[in-house]
Amino acid sequence: MHFGERITERRLEQGLTREQLADRMNLTPEEIKAFETGKRKPDAFQMLALSDALRVRLRDLIGKKELARTPLSIKDQFFGDPNMFNKLKSFADAEGLTQTRSALFFAREMHEGQYRSPSQYSKEKIPYIVHPLTMACHAHALGIRNDAVLAAALLHDVCEDCGIDPPYLPFSSEVREAVSLLTKPGPMTPELTEIYYRNISYNSTAAIVKALDRCNNVSTMMLGFPKHRVLKYIDETQRYVFPLLDFIKEHYLEYNDAVFVIKYQITSILQSAKAAILW
Repeated sequence: MHFGERITERRLEQGLTREQLADRMNLTPEEIKAFETGKRKPDAFQMLALSDALRVRLRDLIGKKELARTPLSIKDQFFGDPNMFNKLKSFADAEGLTQTRSALFFAREMHEGQYRSPSQYSKEKIPYIVHPLTMACHAHALGIRNDAVLAAALLHDVCEDCGIDPPYLPFSSEVREAVSLLTKPGPMTPELTEIYYRNISYNSTAAIVKALDRCNNVSTMMLGFPKHRVLKYIDETQRYVFPLLDFIKEHYLEYNDAVFVIKYQITSILQSAKAAILW
């Protein structure tokens, strides 16, 4: 059964005419007919609107094989690693952020050849450096101009993922300490996780970088994680990260506005993720 036939089947199950479905989607009956007969394929946003109007999961409406070929990701050249790298380099040069500038080149070299976990919807390989670059751009956009924070955001995974001991990082003691706290010592038990987050909370640089890290990770988790891992990640975020955000807001007033935006974004994503999974 092709995509158009599934639309027709579900529409009839719902007792809808083409006119009624078109009205729900703010389209014309002719456009619905074109979808159903296969003469026209809806774009990604129309697919989402169809699944909502027909009260069916997108995966069930499209079919697994077609879903794997459907371009559901929203891309923007702005978020490409060369663009973000150059953007941050310009900021660092203009604002005298010497450690940030050095961290850009150091992180790029250390993460060379490393890639993020692949999306279940795409075979595209995303360079790992995109993650710390996005965090640093996010921090700067939130008004954070602290050189150590931006450098730590860029370097936060180099020890854990590249086999470098924190004391040997060629950066200030403030940056080394923050990266050391952010580096997980190995497999994490609930007890070790509790200690890990507690130690991070006592260091303002590590705390805000961890908040940025989790914000970026939850923003991409639905693409790379199976459902059981998404639920586990949501639980960990609620159990450990939300209290960390509250601690930052109470004890590190310079990050009050940033924490508000970060918590808002994380909360919105978690609510949407839970709704998508449970629906």
